[in-house]
This record gives sequence, structure tokens and C-alpha cells, in this order.
Amino acid sequence: MVQTYHQLRLDLAAALAVFLDPDEAHAECIRWFEEGLDLSRSWVAAHGSDPVPAEIRRRVSAWVRRRRKGEPWAYILGWACFRDRRFKVSHATLIPRPETELLVEAALEVGRRLKVDRCVDVGTGSGIIGVSLALETDWQVTASDLSSGALAVARENARTLGAQVSFLEGSLLEPLPDPVGLVVANLPYVDPADQATLQRELAFEPASALFAPDRGLALSESLLRQARQRQAPACLLEIGAGQGGELCRRGMGIGWSKVMIHQDLAGHDRILVALS
Repeated sequence: MVQTYHQLRLDLAAALAVFLDPDEAHAECIRWFEEGLDLSRSWVAAHGSDPVPAEIRRRVSAWVRRRRKGEPWAYILGWACFRDRRFKVSHATLIPRPETELLVEAALEVGRRLKVDRCVDVGTGSGIIGVSLALETDWQVTASDLSSGALAVARENARTLGAQVSFLEGSLLEPLPDPVGLVVANLPYVDPADQATLQRELAFEPASALFAPDRGLALSESLLRQARQRQAPACLLEIGAGQGGELCRRGMGIGWSKVMIHQDLAGHDRILVALS
């Protein structure tokens, strides 16, 4: 029996619904058509009765096998959107989350208010923060990461998107010369004790970019301390739900004059802003 595009969409939604919520399966099915096959809903409406080439059937079947094992769609696709830009992702990098846009927005607001001219994105991963800030400001942007694999992806994203960013390999602020300027980071902040309870897709993302000692607080505290010692005008961090109070206390103890927490749309602690 010849499979049409209409039938492919129905079969794909059913296959995804085996391991996803039906609404999630429907939404992901549409994304596969639009992002993976580059076929819009209007195109499918007009050509839904056309037969599906064997190559596309094989490609979709391979995607389903990978997705069934829990591999996130962004890794299968090879890219993800962030601030309406396409960023390459790989298993060496985290997949961009919408919450991180709140960090970029906060950095833009604080940086412009403080009239900074330089910024560092610590633990850049795929480069979404540093590249976005470079494209949306006239700041001198530097990005650092411990992972050479992540830096390779970040460099490619900067080159593809036309962003001027300097990349340095090393831990936190250690590879950066003074002055560091505004410090921005989405560091690992997940408590290792929570690993067994996390959704299975996270097992495909690099553990080194997810988990931090001391209930997920260690790296955030270390960067707050380094940024204060390096006389940064401000340090902005993406943090985990429920971490705001403790990190505020630690930040004030380190010597920041003001530490504030911004919550995300779900009401969870999400962005820490420390001011000198």
C-alpha cells in the first residue's frame, strides 16, 4: 500500500503517542514535518495525497527509533531555535531552553543600565548567550567553557550567525584577562541527588553541563566569588527552582552589595542578579 503524506502524519503521531502525551505527540509531529522535512502545514494540506518517497519514509523511521529511546528531537535534528535564531547543537552541548531567554533579557537590561562595554558568557555551551548578546549589542563579548567540544559548536554558531565573539577554554573566569566586564552564565545547577527523578531525555545531555556539587550550588557560588574578586560590575546567573534564597545569602556574604532573584513564568526562581 502506498503511503501518502496524510497517512505518514497520522502514523507518525500514533508512533510518538506511544511514549509521549497525545498533545505533545501531535505538536512534535508537526515540528518533524516543518523542521525535519521542511514541509509546512499548508504544503501538506495541498499535497497530502501525494505518495511519500521511500527515502523520506526511511528517514522518519530512523528518527522514530532514536526518539523512542528518549533522544531529544533537537539532537536528532541537529539544531534548536533560540531568540528566533537557529543554533547548532550536539551531544557536547545542552539544548537551549526558553528560560534562558530570561537571562539574556536581564543581561541586556542590566548591561545597558550600567553602560558596560564588555561581557563574558561563562560556560557558553552552544554559545546561545554570548552570540545573542554580541548580535544585540555593541559590547565586546568573550565566552568560555571547559569543553573543547562545546567550544567547537559555539564557534561554528558564531561564525554562521555572524557574531563577533572571542572564545577561551578553561574553568569559569580563569582563562579571562581583566577587566572581565558584565558576567553572565548558565552553569550546571542540578542537584546530583535528583538525577534518578529527571526526565529520560536529560540522560542524552552532557552530565557535566547539568549537575553541580553542593545541591547544585557549588559552581554558581564559585562564579559569584570569582566575579566579585575580579571586580565585575554585575554577575547574572540562571539558577534552579528554590535556589534563590540560599544563593542570595551566599552572594551577600561574598561581598555583593545587592542580590536579587527574578522568577520565571511558572513562579520559580530562575535568574540571579548580583550588583557590586
